[in-house]
Amino acid sequence: MRPALQRYRVLAWVTGLWLLLLTIEMIAKYGFGVDTPSWIAVVHGWVYFAYLLVTADLAVKVRWPIGRTVGTLIAGTIPLLSFFVEHRNAKEVKEQYNL
Repeated sequence: MRPALQRYRVLAWVTGLWLLLLTIEMIAKYGFGVDTPSWIAVVHGWVYFAYLLVTADLAVKVRWPIGRTVGTLIAGTIPLLSFFVEHRNAKEVKEQYNL
């Protein structure tokens, strides 16, 4: 259980950070006409894909209901939300499994 939780926590933070970078890149590009690198969106997409996999793995292991699982998966698409959801989920899993 501990390795699955650790993978989830790391990917939640990495996804959140890349999403913030992507948000800044989009604001700079479309709001101010700054020429920005296009690879930021690609990296975020791959990181988010990895986040989906490790979140699904943890959800199966801790038997989250489908609503919570989907909500956690969607948290990686809203800036800053993944940090709050990760904190809440990690706290509850640690308490539930005495980690």
